[in-house]
Amino acid sequence: MGVRMRHDPSHTLPSVKTGLYLGLMSGTSQNGVDAAVVAFDRARFDGLVATHTVRYPPALRRRLLKLAGDAHTLALHDYCELDLAVARVFVRAALGALKKGHISPHRITAIGSHGQTVFHAARSRGRGSLQLGDPNVIAAQTGITTVADFRRKDLALGGHGAPLVPAFHYELFAATREARAVINIGGIANLTVLPNRRLDRVTGFDTGPGNALMDEWSLRHRQRVYDAGGRWAASGHADHKLLDALLSDPYFRQIPPKSTGRGYFNLCWAQQRYPALTRLPAEVVQNTFAELTARSIADAVERYARQAARLLVCGGGVRNRFLMQQLQTRLPSRSIELTDAYGLTAQWVEAAAFAWLALRTMKGLPGNVPTVTGARRAAVLGGIYKS
Repeated sequence: MGVRMRHDPSHTLPSVKTGLYLGLMSGTSQNGVDAAVVAFDRARFDGLVATHTVRYPPALRRRLLKLAGDAHTLALHDYCELDLAVARVFVRAALGALKKGHISPHRITAIGSHGQTVFHAARSRGRGSLQLGDPNVIAAQTGITTVADFRRKDLALGGHGAPLVPAFHYELFAATREARAVINIGGIANLTVLPNRRLDRVTGFDTGPGNALMDEWSLRHRQRVYDAGGRWAASGHADHKLLDALLSDPYFRQIPPKSTGRGYFNLCWAQQRYPALTRLPAEVVQNTFAELTARSIADAVERYARQAARLLVCGGGVRNRFLMQQLQTRLPSRSIELTDAYGLTAQWVEAAAFAWLALRTMKGLPGNVPTVTGARRAAVLGGIYKS
């Protein structure tokens, strides 16, 4: 069964009675910032209004990638400089979305800013999660109240602080009479299991690498930030010794709740797992990285979402046709569809989720799902930064 794709829905400006929030998201792919203006009818998703993406300048992206791969040391001056530089890109993305939608900042109740994760370690001695992109700068330069720092409350309650988007997946995609799963493929891939319309039965976790390894390898060998359509990966073949070495990492056998990040799954990690990596043809390594992503996702689905016949996929990985084909090959009995067919375009799910999380925070409602993160209780997430 093939992967179904749909075109973006047209954006329409809702009535003044409808609440507007703006979500800002930069994931572990670290390509740039997605901005989504989202309409809510009371607290329920009512559609996308405007969207915009701003790419990181190449020099800034290189610094962020280096930091994510080796986040052990960072001078305080460099931290402040990067925090400001990232915030300015977030501001550009927010203002760009407002301009495209012809929306006054005064119509936006709040911005939900995920920030740019540069460190995430939920179970190490120095457990914590750090995102760059000063929300004070975002609030001051947009004139809009900004909600940020969503992860650390959950961590303080003993959770992983991630993934946070499953709560939004439940709101949009859960069905009463059908078990579903949502697969988000960003730099890191995560799985949300939706057995039915009961929130206390929702589970989810990071399955492992999404696009991260493929993107890093493409940048190193082809000076391209990603492998368009997966065409380069498709030109090679999988090296099964490399694949087995990567899949032998203990993370893949850990029982959820669990979360990870680019600080763990990166090229240094791959080199350590298989020292002969650089002696293989580059296209073979790229193909194997795609197989690793497809295999680790498929294994997670088979183990934790057996009853889900329908898999909804979102995130930047949906544009990698080779990866999507490999995923369907690994899960031949499942219906794999983009979230487009269920009310929200795949590219904008995460940005919209942080608009929704901002709404939850502003209304004093919890944003985490303890069955997903492992936190002791549900909690209102993030801090509010007034404009």
